[in-house]
Amino acid sequence: MKSMTGFGRASHATETLVANIEASSVNRKQGEVVVQLPRNYAELEPAIRKYVLEHISRGRVSISISLEQTESATAPISVDSAKAKALSNALKDLSHQIGHPLEITAADILRVPDIIKFEDKETDLDSVRAAIEPALKAAISNLVEMRTREGDDLKHDTLERLETLEQEAVAIEKHAPSVITRYRENLHRRLQETGLELDLDDDRVLKEVGIFAERCDISEEITRLRSHFDKFKEYLGSPEPVGRSLDFLCQEINREFNTIGSKANDATLAQHVVTSKTELEKIREQIQNVE
Repeated sequence: MKSMTGFGRASHATETLVANIEASSVNRKQGEVVVQLPRNYAELEPAIRKYVLEHISRGRVSISISLEQTESATAPISVDSAKAKALSNALKDLSHQIGHPLEITAADILRVPDIIKFEDKETDLDSVRAAIEPALKAAISNLVEMRTREGDDLKHDTLERLETLEQEAVAIEKHAPSVITRYRENLHRRLQETGLELDLDDDRVLKEVGIFAERCDISEEITRLRSHFDKFKEYLGSPEPVGRSLDFLCQEINREFNTIGSKANDATLAQHVVTSKTELEKIREQIQNVE
């Protein structure tokens, strides 16, 4: 089980390029990849996006790629000779006009824009791909590793809360029969208070108790809860993405507790249901972050 949040960083250097990649992911219902890299190499995006989605099925993954030329990759220099000659001639003319010799220096040339320019050399796609691919694989591997660690933490926390739900379900099951007994005793007491002396084994009393028992029977809900709990543990132990399945199971478990609550007609059972739904809501919050 993996979390949908994580971070990974990696770099790879070739003779001419250094690729630095950062990969981060946050919650999303679907898989989504956003790639940021120099516009000149935008045609590499589909392959990058495809690779990421092969390793991550859910979550919004942001891939940031920066490229730097190594020291061995010398940048080409262009010289505007005409502009340099124009500057030299202008200084000579000024020298004649003021009657004072003026000599052009290297500093003068460098101060004038565009006489000497260092041009960024555009690297061919194959060289860029050779630098990016190893860094991307390492960054995604680090990202998945972090998502796995967080997923293990989520799994541990969820199992503890699931155990609490199982305990609450057991307590509900044990207490349920006493609800019928108490109803029968209260019914007999009310009959006595009204002056009607009816035996507890009277057919009319038994029929009334039977109708009540059928109406508040929760055996089916308890059975389904056990099945849901077993399935939940099975999903938690699966290496496949299970976030959607777990979210669906949370809805089903919540439905069973709601049904028990509506049938309960008993303060103790109602309290167990409230405690269970509170714990289940905490589980659902955690599950929202599962891939």
